[in-house]
Amino acid sequence: MSGLDQAHDHRHGSDHAHDEAGHAHDGTARHGGGHGHDHGHGPGGHSHGVSADADRRWLAIALGLITAFMAAEVVIGIVAQSLALISDAAHMLTDAVSIVLALIAMRLAARPARGGFTYGLKRAEILSAQANGLTLLLLGAWLAYEAVRRLMDPPPVEGGLVLVTALAGIVVNVVAAWCISRANRSSLAVEGAFQHILNDLFAFIGTAVAGLIVLTTGFRQADAIATLVVVVLMVKAGYGLIRESGRILLEAAPAHVDPDAVGDRLVGRPPVTEVHDLHIWTITSGQAALSAHVLVEPGGDCHAVRRDLEGLLAKEYGITHTTLQVDHVQDSLLTVRRPGEATPDGPADSHCADAHGPVHRQGPHDH
Repeated sequence: MSGLDQAHDHRHGSDHAHDEAGHAHDGTARHGGGHGHDHGHGPGGHSHGVSADADRRWLAIALGLITAFMAAEVVIGIVAQSLALISDAAHMLTDAVSIVLALIAMRLAARPARGGFTYGLKRAEILSAQANGLTLLLLGAWLAYEAVRRLMDPPPVEGGLVLVTALAGIVVNVVAAWCISRANRSSLAVEGAFQHILNDLFAFIGTAVAGLIVLTTGFRQADAIATLVVVVLMVKAGYGLIRESGRILLEAAPAHVDPDAVGDRLVGRPPVTEVHDLHIWTITSGQAALSAHVLVEPGGDCHAVRRDLEGLLAKEYGITHTTLQVDHVQDSLLTVRRPGEATPDGPADSHCADAHGPVHRQGPHDH
């Protein structure tokens, strides 16, 4: 029997086996680790310290505190003619929006997968993180413009009112940050809201210092300088959120996982001879997924290989949502060739009509 016939017979038999188990795929392709819904503790895994309902409750408490204080701060900022207070209030508005977006994203992500959304709406939180990052950058640009303008022509500022309000803001933000820290921060949406609150806390500290300087020395430019410090913090946090969420939306591998290293690790397990079409991506925060086409020696046990590779990926990389198609290698493919080199039976890599990415084989090879 040829290697191709062996692969076909293996596919046929394994389909029946996986139909009975409720996990049928082509070849021995199978979702590992309960379809990635188990929360691992390895790299890239995450665990929920509290339930989703508890997460929403803590976020709602923080939202109430921030909204109430923001309304008061806007009024005080106008009366005191303090751009630092107004910028803090604007930042608190983005805090409130980020929490609302996180709450919406959590509800959407909890919906079961159905219809065309085969992963459900888990990436709603990634869209929320993108929105949070963008609002931080846009608001930071506006505040930077206003701060520079006030550096050149500073208006009179009520230093005492600024100092008292900023101290109150520090207390409110400490409580709000503590509330959000009680939620599950492995969620990028929740982490985005937390970063908003944390940046606002630092901003209030800067505003308090500026108020004290204005009160004691009359140096009115301190208010604008404090605003510029806030802008730097906002840009840093906004860029970080956009970068991390952008990697997920662009289907990049998790930052802590090197796909080439993973491919070499997999092909090093006997009786694996080749790994190609290796894809690693992130479904949502803390949920990495992997798919690959794995070829084993003609006499190898494909099912045992699949179980071995799934265990390795879960233990060493924290990847529990895996889809591995495991086939017996064709005889013509046992000859080591350079990627793209034709085989006697036809085009290069004829076992896969449209391979993506490097081909991992035992021994030195190009990536």
